[in-house]
Order: sequence, then C-alpha cells, then structure tokens
Amino acid sequence: MPRLIHALAALAVLGLAAGCTSAADIDEASVAGAASRKAHAGSSSPFWVDPESPAAQQIEKWRQEGRTEDAELLRRIAERPAALWPAGETDPTAVVGSAAAAALQEGRTAVFTAYNIPHRDCGQHSAGGATSAGAYRAWIGKFAAALGKAKAVVVLEPDAVAHVVDGCTPGEYHGEREKLLGEAIDRLKRQPNTKVYLDAGNPAWIKEPTKLAQLVQRLYRAGVARADGFALNVSNFQTNEVTKKYGLKLSEDLGGKHFVIDTSRNGKGPLPGAWCNPPGRALGTPPTFDTGEPALDAYLWVKRPGESDGTCGGGPEAGQWWPEYALGLARNSQA
Repeated sequence: MPRLIHALAALAVLGLAAGCTSAADIDEASVAGAASRKAHAGSSSPFWVDPESPAAQQIEKWRQEGRTEDAELLRRIAERPAALWPAGETDPTAVVGSAAAAALQEGRTAVFTAYNIPHRDCGQHSAGGATSAGAYRAWIGKFAAALGKAKAVVVLEPDAVAHVVDGCTPGEYHGEREKLLGEAIDRLKRQPNTKVYLDAGNPAWIKEPTKLAQLVQRLYRAGVARADGFALNVSNFQTNEVTKKYGLKLSEDLGGKHFVIDTSRNGKGPLPGAWCNPPGRALGTPPTFDTGEPALDAYLWVKRPGESDGTCGGGPEAGQWWPEYALGLARNSQA
C-alpha cells in the first residue's frame, strides 16, 4: 500500500543553538536575514529559502573537496525553497521563529510542515509524535506563536487523516486526532498571515469511491472547512497531471476548497512498486503560486529533496540528509 515517509528538520537549521527560544531575537533574525538575502540576490521567488539547508552546506563541502560539478548540480536544490519540518521532540520556537523573522524581513513567504500528531505514521519509519493530546496542543501553540505576523504556509500533519481512512491508525485514536487537527487549524489561523493546508494523502493512496467518500467526511471532521485548503502528494512521487485531477475532484467534493501539491520529487513520476527512496527520480516543478488553475494555490517542495524516506534502498533513517540521493534528483531534473 502506498504510504508517505516524511523528513524531519534538524535542530541545526539556520545554525541555531538549541537554547535559543525567542522568536523576536533581533540579532538572530538579523543574521538569518542577512544570509538569506545573500542567497536571494537577484531572485524573484515569493518564497523564503533556507540559506543553511543541508543542500547548501553540502555544496560548500563538495567545493572544498573539488567536486565542483556535483556542487553546481546541487544548486538546483539549495537555491529553491523547501518546507521546514521542526522536530516534534523539542520546542519549535527557535526554528520557526527565526525562519519567520527572516521571511518577514525579506517580504517573502516561509513554508513549514507541522508533523507531530500523537501516534504518528502508525509506528512505521517516521513513528513518534507528541506523547499526549496536551503535549501536542502545547507544541502547536508554540509553533503558531513563533510565526508571528510573517507570511507563512503550513502543511498540517502529513498522513494523519489518510491513515485514519486506510485503517492504519487504530480506531480508539480517531476522535482525538480529528479534534486535535481542528484545534491546530484554529490556532494556526489566529496568525494574521498564515495559510493552513490539511494533508489529504495522494492519488495512489486513497482512491476507491467508498474510501474517497470517507476521506471527504474525515477531512470535514478534522476541520478542513476552516483551513485554507488541503495538501496532496506530500513526500510522494505522483505527477502533477494525476495529482491535479485528483485534487480538483476532491475540491469539488469539499465545496470548492483549494489545495497545494508537493512537487519536490515528482519530475519523473512514481516508480511502480517502490515508494521508499525509489531510484531514478527527479526534482519536480519549482515552487510557485503561478499554477494556471484557480483551485490550485501553489506547487510546493514540502518534502525536502535529498532527505531519506527511511532505511530502504541503502538510505539512512527517515529525515536524514542523503547527499548522493539528492545529487541523483538534481541530475535527473530538467532545470
């Protein structure tokens, strides 16, 4: 059964020390902003780019080692925006706050993924999540507060609803999960410039008519009507064409809700029979709000290209940076 595996942001994002907790720290924001402005020189992208991403750091390492051609290819990842996934095990304030401050300073939009729901990923590669409903509420509250007034897009809890529909998440957790998702949407939407998209799986996952009807029902119960829309293809490889068609059908069933698509690794579509670190894949459409489809708000890189799906195909643990896989994605892409 197709499933999603998701990347987790390292605490070293932006080079921050773990003890930094103030989203309003002027020195921290200034340093992040200055580095980001340098990375953005001449860029017209509406999205903020992490200047200290694993790809950016890998470029410097490879240049020092003389791998200049590989370093140049990796710019296809490093110079494009990808979502930050604050680690659920720690206070998200520093990571979210610093990125939001830098984005605000530049007048750009920062993209985040909130991925810390209790009983996450049914105990599979990305198992974990908050230890209780109370812990999740506290975590999402800090996450939201750290966004401040910055323009932000938050993809909320990949897998969470789809795993309820496919039966992977035990029934005793369904009610709590839907309540927590609804509360998370409400809390995030209190931030004046934050857009929230509740994850809804991908076209290869929930596709039977009866299951699709359940998905629509569960999305409503989880508060999608109060969100800006839903997200599709997170950490997966389905093509734009297939995903957009699926999204438009789901949008119709949800009363016209808008959606976003993760295009980070779908440049060559899926590899049949392989959902975890499939070889030969490519980067997809660069992030943009210009989609040509009114109901499709954006193509985003939600999965951070080059971070592993899990210990399959020779990969490291889920969420860990895998430079050679990243290089393959860049080499196989068209631009």
